[in-house]
Amino acid sequence: MSAAAAGDGPWLDDAAGRLVRPFTVSNGRTRPSIALDLMSQVMATGVTPLGYLGPEHGQALELCLAPVSVAEIAAHLRLPAAVAKVLLSDLVDCGALTTKPPVTHHHPTDRALLEAVLDGLRRQL
Repeated sequence: MSAAAAGDGPWLDDAAGRLVRPFTVSNGRTRPSIALDLMSQVMATGVTPLGYLGPEHGQALELCLAPVSVAEIAAHLRLPAAVAKVLLSDLVDCGALTTKPPVTHHHPTDRALLEAVLDGLRRQL
């Protein structure tokens, strides 16, 4: 087994990937206690959570010093979005995070917006 990547800690391995299954991170829960979508913005309130929540909660909280989307948190933590939503809802429930709906200037089914997203994805491939 190879050593963990720098900065990833003991939970990730270069060859094997995540060493802890995502469902264990959320204690088997699959639904967040609050409604969050991938574009919802979360931000730390400065309140320190009482009790032990887990290392992923702490990592998520560190990422939320400025407003950040749920999708970005999931990507940085290398967790499925459903698990990230559960972790973030835990932090909202204890007062450590605040959330607000995404700021959009377009209707979600706006054809021009969807075409711009498609063009961006094509450039990435």
